[in-house]
Amino acid sequence: MRRVAAAALVAAALAAGALTAVPAHAAEAAQGRSLGTAGCTATACHFDVPPGTYDVQVLLGGEDAARTSVSGETRRSLLPETATEAGERAVRSFTVDVRTPEGEPAGPVGSPGLDLVIGGSAPALAGIRVTPARHARQILLVGDSTVCDQPGAPYSGWGQQLPQYLRKGLSVANHADSGESTVSYLADERMWGTVQPLIGPGDLVLVQLAHNDKTTDEATYRANLETLVSGVRERGGRPVLVTPVVRRWFSADGTLNNDTALLVNGLGVDHPAVVRAVAAAEDVPLIDLTAKTKALVESLGVEGSKSLYLYDEKRDNTHTSAHGATVYAGLVRDALVAQRLVPHGAVRHT
Repeated sequence: MRRVAAAALVAAALAAGALTAVPAHAAEAAQGRSLGTAGCTATACHFDVPPGTYDVQVLLGGEDAARTSVSGETRRSLLPETATEAGERAVRSFTVDVRTPEGEPAGPVGSPGLDLVIGGSAPALAGIRVTPARHARQILLVGDSTVCDQPGAPYSGWGQQLPQYLRKGLSVANHADSGESTVSYLADERMWGTVQPLIGPGDLVLVQLAHNDKTTDEATYRANLETLVSGVRERGGRPVLVTPVVRRWFSADGTLNNDTALLVNGLGVDHPAVVRAVAAAEDVPLIDLTAKTKALVESLGVEGSKSLYLYDEKRDNTHTSAHGATVYAGLVRDALVAQRLVPHGAVRHT
């Protein structure tokens, strides 16, 4: 009977447009048992909500000093680690995209509803409230494995880390997928055929596709980017072209000046240069992530730049670590603000 009653309370809360839960230890004190999937444990929460966009408000802190972060769905970072002093409470809010599949479009469906993980070096969640977002603006991401919501550690795409930098009212819908080129993304109904109908007036659509266009000739690559740009505009959205993150391949002089590092394919197509040209010709905002990541990697040098990628773990100089993805997401955030694509007050700088 208790399980039925708890389920009825959750259904009533959802019907009212809000769901509030407390950690399991508090629930156990009140009811003698955990709320289970209807609420939270000390380290996780689950809400049986349909696909959509939701505002989440968390109350952090406890009797002891704490440091709490929140991630969700397929390892998305939603709230950076937040410090509270002993006895202090802090309220933080963010907006989250809930969809099926919950991670990569070509990946597993994942669990239904909204799943959150309470992390940090000393986590303390005092309360949580989930409500349907009324006026959220979307940032949709079209990209490859350097952008996507990677399903397993130690991999992470910069799109997976971007949500933690955004405040309530801005959601990231990451539709990037491992292995995709401009050719395959346009051809697969799970990719562009799914993304385009989701674009609403004023939504930003960030496009970073190049790493897997190894056999795409320049004319086709350019035409594909133009197709994506026009497709976003048809829906009233705002396209933003993003040059690809560099690969960590150093030349003897300590610079990233070879074709492998700077995304020039075997046909001699300079992908970043084509992206820049299309952005200029189509009057599209450009985030030159190639230039930004090149400057950063070179400034850190051969040894210092290893932590940005999975060199130590996998001898991988293409895919980023969680640290590297977080740093690169910060570069994207800064560019969005600098170009006034999102308001300064809509982002976090911690």
